[in-house]
Amino acid sequence: MKKFLKSAALFTVCAAAFAQEPTAAAAVKSFDGHYLAHVALGLAALGGGIGMGTAIGSACEGIARNPQAAGTIRTNMILGLALIESLVIYVFALAFAIK
Repeated sequence: MKKFLKSAALFTVCAAAFAQEPTAAAAVKSFDGHYLAHVALGLAALGGGIGMGTAIGSACEGIARNPQAAGTIRTNMILGLALIESLVIYVFALAFAIK
């Protein structure tokens, strides 16, 4: 019940913050893709985080099952994490290019 009440209070505060009217300058400004870049960056970070978590979990499980292969598994895991992170960095650069 405590979690529900905390969540309800947080939702109420957030809803009140986003329900305010925009200023005159913001109302005149048209939609030009800035928000799309932010959403793309957030989704890329989310996907990268999920992918990294899965990779690290699988590597730990593989090392636990076969400790003699720890060096090979660790090397492959680090290479995979670098490739996953590069995708997030590409989206980060693209977000700046859109702005």
